[in-house]
Amino acid sequence: MAITIREATFNLLRQLGLTTIFGNPGSTEETFLKDFPKDFRYIQTLQEASAVGAADGYAQATRKPALVNVHTSAGLCNAMSNILTASMNKTPLIITAGNQTREMLLMEPWLTNVQPAELPKPWIKWSYEPVRAEDVPAAFMRAYATALQPPAGPVFLSIPLDDWDKPATEAPVVRCVASRIGPDPERIAKFAELLSKAKNPALIYGAAIARGGGWKQAVALAEKLGATVWAAPASERPPFPEDHPLYAGGLPFAIGPLAKKLEGHDVAIVIGAPIFRYYPYIAGPYLPENLCLLHISDDPAETGRAPVGDSMLCDAVLALEALESRVQSRTAAPAVKKQAHRMAPHPAAPMPAPSNMLTALELFTALREATPAETVLVEESPSNLGELHAAWPITLPDTFYTFASGSLGWNLPASVGIAMAERDSGRNRPVLAIIGDGSMQYSVQGLWTAVQQGLPILFVIPKNGEYAILKSFATLEETPGVPGLDLPGLDLVSLAKGYGCEAVRVETADEVRKICAEAFSRSGPTLIEVPIVPTVPSLL
Repeated sequence: MAITIREATFNLLRQLGLTTIFGNPGSTEETFLKDFPKDFRYIQTLQEASAVGAADGYAQATRKPALVNVHTSAGLCNAMSNILTASMNKTPLIITAGNQTREMLLMEPWLTNVQPAELPKPWIKWSYEPVRAEDVPAAFMRAYATALQPPAGPVFLSIPLDDWDKPATEAPVVRCVASRIGPDPERIAKFAELLSKAKNPALIYGAAIARGGGWKQAVALAEKLGATVWAAPASERPPFPEDHPLYAGGLPFAIGPLAKKLEGHDVAIVIGAPIFRYYPYIAGPYLPENLCLLHISDDPAETGRAPVGDSMLCDAVLALEALESRVQSRTAAPAVKKQAHRMAPHPAAPMPAPSNMLTALELFTALREATPAETVLVEESPSNLGELHAAWPITLPDTFYTFASGSLGWNLPASVGIAMAERDSGRNRPVLAIIGDGSMQYSVQGLWTAVQQGLPILFVIPKNGEYAILKSFATLEETPGVPGLDLPGLDLVSLAKGYGCEAVRVETADEVRKICAEAFSRSGPTLIEVPIVPTVPSLL
């Protein structure tokens, strides 16, 4: 008996282990979702960007691809900010959307995705609308293979709504693909030789090491070389334990200051990150004089656009293993002085405020003291990163997540996906999301999904009533008088309660500690709004 395109596709998804779908349903997707299989799970969000963010967090925390369903061109546009972030996070997502019925596509009726393969570019590895309904299941197989292969990333399929009930002519062939590429033997040997002969080598580690579960290998190479370890600028996942004596901190994400940090090193190697992730333009040389820079990434776009350095395509963790087996042991360097972590602006002196108001550092210190060591921290509070990383160094793998793109609105829904992964895996580590009062507004509806899924996430909202990071840029760029940098009148507790979330406003460290003791034992999320002393941190 012939099966439908829908049945053939769901059979394929079962075999690929893709039985959780994150989405926000629309009229052009209901023909895909009808008679929804009982062995599948639909995670409903209230807006498409939240669906993509939650799927991204889930995929990262499970180290498996995730499936997203959004609503034709309108929903795809809603999702674009977090598709950008998924691309830069290198997260394998299969994003699907319906399109109008084929019989009407020529006339471009309401909600038609007019150019479905073009709309999500350039943040999609591959995008396609099958020419025939019969090609839909095989297109899913290609999408899966493409999303997984390095560099991993999101893909997009557009499926006209009348395709699903048509007969499938044959079942797609289920294939497996490699997700890692190994080193070129001659080039890795040369890199190892240069590191072995270096008088003062530096290791610059990137988020790909964390994605590949490579902390152990990163430590082994660093200790064999006795080399200083830096985190690459604006790393979204910590690549190295931040309490290790060889860890120096995060490199600044500006040209001149970064080169200055590397002075004194004769050989440096970047592994699992681009050269380099910059944001504010601060002039200077890319590198200090007489520094030989080497670069390993599995992304040819990164190796291609690097302005300096000799590159090699390779999986970050495989490169660490290959280098560690080839380099010569060196006497350990003296313990290095820690610098600011990751992409943090330097903490600033507090601005005048009530004497009983908490500083960001006091808040984050209280949170760290009151939460288990294995707590997973999710962060989107850019103006007080310096204080956060001073109070909360990351010392265990897979316990910190943020966005690689700088595009606000990812971390709140991502924490939902991460908490789901903790529950599904049986690890059940606490998840705590620190999100600024301005950042929260970009994806506040993600709270509803956390409530509906019964996830005991603790959302901490440091409330400074402003876009403080933009005030920092105004200082750097000498742009006084910019409007729209203050955020008066936000009632975050009422917003959260409107989505069914437990929420309270607290003002003291003792109240923060009390909430932490209660939140992780609840059957749903908790949000605390904490007024903090406003600061304008230095970006340099």
